[in-house]
Amino acid sequence: MEALQIALPSTLKLNIDLTDEQYFQLCQNNRDYRFERTAEGELLIMPPTGSETGNRNFDIVVELGIWNKQTKLGKGFDSSTGFTLPNGAKRSPDASWVKIERWNALTPEQQEKFAPICPDFVVELRSRTDSLKELQDKMQEYIDNGAKLGWLIDRKNKRVEIYRPLKEVEILENPESVSGEDVLPGFVLNLTPIL
Repeated sequence: MEALQIALPSTLKLNIDLTDEQYFQLCQNNRDYRFERTAEGELLIMPPTGSETGNRNFDIVVELGIWNKQTKLGKGFDSSTGFTLPNGAKRSPDASWVKIERWNALTPEQQEKFAPICPDFVVELRSRTDSLKELQDKMQEYIDNGAKLGWLIDRKNKRVEIYRPLKEVEILENPESVSGEDVLPGFVLNLTPIL
């Protein structure tokens, strides 16, 4: 007898009514998955990244972390960190950073769970199975909710889309590096090993 095979999308989208506490517990009890929740309450379940994407994401987080240790200007976060955006969405960027003054304004209880803050800087690294349109929408959501700078690194097309408030998206084709501008002063990410 042949086994039934079901083709599932890389990201499952479910409409489940969960309180913030239930959502937090779901994430804690299922750490092998990445969960996000849209502003409309749709639950997104994403599998762990593949090894290649995970390695490249690690490189980004390490570089951001080294810069942050030297400058002490904020707090950096990896892809397992969830934030509650002002619009109610719960998102987990691949890498992110929050200015220290904004982070310190949160209570210890707010810092412990999914902090009610949009990071000042976000990175999304597109894997082969990610929908470009969905990632672009997510990047715009970050900007609309207070992010000052966002990078969508698209390995598949060898380009970086730079998101800023009140500006058109800037697209860099096969760049060697990208700058943190005035949001991350002095931070330059070498993209050669990532793209």
